[in-house]
Amino acid sequence: MEALIPVVNKLQDVFNTVGSDSIQLPQIVVLGTQSSGKSSVIESLVGHSFLPRGIGIVTRRPLVLQLIYCPMEDREHRSADKGTVALKEWGKFLHTKNKLFTDFDDIRKEIEDDTDRMAGTNKGICPEPINLKIYSTRVVNLTLVDLPGITKVPVGDQPEDIETQIRELVFKYIENPNSIILAVTSANTDIATSESLKYAKECDPDGRRTLAVLTKLDLMDAGTDAIDMLCGRVIPVKLGIIGVVNRSQQDIMDNKKIEEQLKDEAAFLQRKYPTLATRNGTPYLAKTLNRLLMHHIRDCLPDLKTRVNVMSSQFQSLLNSYGDDVTDRSQTLLQIITKFASAYCATIEGTARNIETTELCGGARICYIFHETFGRTLDSIHPLAGLSKMDILTAIRNATGPRPALFVPEVSFELLVKRQIRRLEEPSLRCVELIHEEMQRMIQHCGTEVQQEMLRFPKLHEKIVDVVTQLLRRRLPTTNTMVENLVAIELAYINTKHPDFFKEASLVPSLIKNEQNDPWMNAGNINQPRRILKPVQTAPQMSSAENGIELTNHVNDTNGQSNWLSNILPPAKIESVESSHANTPTHAMMSPMKPVNLLPDVPINSNTRKLTDKEQRDCDVIERLIKSYFYIIRKSIQDSVPKAIMHFLVNFVKDNVQSELVTHLYKSERAEEYLNESEHIAVRRKEASDMLKALTRANHIISEIRETHMW
Repeated sequence: MEALIPVVNKLQDVFNTVGSDSIQLPQIVVLGTQSSGKSSVIESLVGHSFLPRGIGIVTRRPLVLQLIYCPMEDREHRSADKGTVALKEWGKFLHTKNKLFTDFDDIRKEIEDDTDRMAGTNKGICPEPINLKIYSTRVVNLTLVDLPGITKVPVGDQPEDIETQIRELVFKYIENPNSIILAVTSANTDIATSESLKYAKECDPDGRRTLAVLTKLDLMDAGTDAIDMLCGRVIPVKLGIIGVVNRSQQDIMDNKKIEEQLKDEAAFLQRKYPTLATRNGTPYLAKTLNRLLMHHIRDCLPDLKTRVNVMSSQFQSLLNSYGDDVTDRSQTLLQIITKFASAYCATIEGTARNIETTELCGGARICYIFHETFGRTLDSIHPLAGLSKMDILTAIRNATGPRPALFVPEVSFELLVKRQIRRLEEPSLRCVELIHEEMQRMIQHCGTEVQQEMLRFPKLHEKIVDVVTQLLRRRLPTTNTMVENLVAIELAYINTKHPDFFKEASLVPSLIKNEQNDPWMNAGNINQPRRILKPVQTAPQMSSAENGIELTNHVNDTNGQSNWLSNILPPAKIESVESSHANTPTHAMMSPMKPVNLLPDVPINSNTRKLTDKEQRDCDVIERLIKSYFYIIRKSIQDSVPKAIMHFLVNFVKDNVQSELVTHLYKSERAEEYLNESEHIAVRRKEASDMLKALTRANHIISEIRETHMW
């Protein structure tokens, strides 16, 4: 089991190279207040004075000290190349690489210099540890951590929160469940007020990993002794309480050898505490710490091995996510372009690997825009919105010229119906805009399989976004022109011979003749209640022609806008009915909860005088004809605009996105530049790679331990 401490030392070396605190290795943490004798205890264990001395706070950085027993016949640590074959003891710092220190005064100076370099000279502290190995023929294998002394009041140039800083630093080490807490307390103070034991109890309430050390036994008041404290009668400590006698400040100034002090310590214990002498003193403390650490390592090793294996898998996955270093840039660039184009098209088609469940996206959102927002917006456009009786009457009069007309002039109908058809253009163009916005948004959310490459190569990501954006922009004018043409085509020729419209137009004479019996015309003013046919809505997405019809009373709203359906055809031949009022709120484009208004505000005109019977009759005829023809055109636009957008924008971009990317990226002179990684990805890959190597090495070291070594 003696081999366990060197194993932990090897693990410490491995993880020191990557600066990782994620693996909590077994070690002994020395804890105490300022001037409690911490440094003297550690020096006694080593057998040399090598720690900084002075007044106030001296230890300002954690010192991770590995004591390595190295007999003269040891060939593992001694080599002729390094000149250590004949040395009895020497030291090495991690930050000075392979430099050997044979003079312990030089070791002290290096600790002071490195502390000043990292923590400054103003008595402040630094959490960055100093790593020191001491090889000797007269030490036991131990791993110790010397921490700054606990203090309460800042002195000199110390910051006001020095107590908090030290507390946080101390707890960082003693909270490690794999550490043994060595709580150092002066025997000439009341042990019940010990700050080190208080800190230890907070992190180790059961006391399973706390060992107390009583220093300065020789400085207690005359007539008092430490028997009750050493026996645990005052404050019990499960791992025990060991008393030691260190060199006084005068002894240090007189350069008293530690060997001499150990002899004086043994003599003092025999004289003052003869019954407890064999269970106290520095040699007994060293052996106890060695034994406790070995047993503690044995208990921690299974969990440590599991932790190393788990972290190896995690860092392997992390390293895989960063990808390998690029060797063939052309091939890598083409692969990324192909992957992006496939992901973009898959998002449109709905075949992406990761289907979004929280919101509509890609092709599904395009479908929603076509059939929910655009469709319902057109359905909400009233055929006579913004068209008053006086507007119709004025158009009729202007079309007749100086002569009173016997019949309603056809020119007035054509003029007015064109005015209403033009209202279909703006929501159609807005539909194009929304589809364009969605396809632009998909560039950033077209699949998680390419997100890592986009983060890894920011210049490539920026260029891909730019190329696809330009492609979308080039297609936007073409698509808008086609949609405008669809409306312009309808305006170019008012087809009064349209099969659906011709049937209704042919009934106008009989409608005029029988208007007194017409349930639609039982009042002379549009603002009076009428008996109308109202669609029975059976499903929110059904067209008006699919709905049932019921006879209801309807009163026009206060703005004078009629929400009634024309009854040009007999009830048996009705093919289309109005789906909603012109003022019906437009349905949402992106979500039913977020309405998007595709329609401009339409000014509402009111009648200025009561119409004569003939004027009312002429206006009603024109209104019915406008409604009938408007429904036909609206249905056509509602069908043709999505088709035009799909052909000229969506499908075109989907079919050409890869070729565009190849042209502007793969064949570009700057193709090599696009695959320059972002700095943080390269740094993270190296960190992950180094950590994985350290974990692999650690796993190998742990695996070499045989079960026989552990018992």
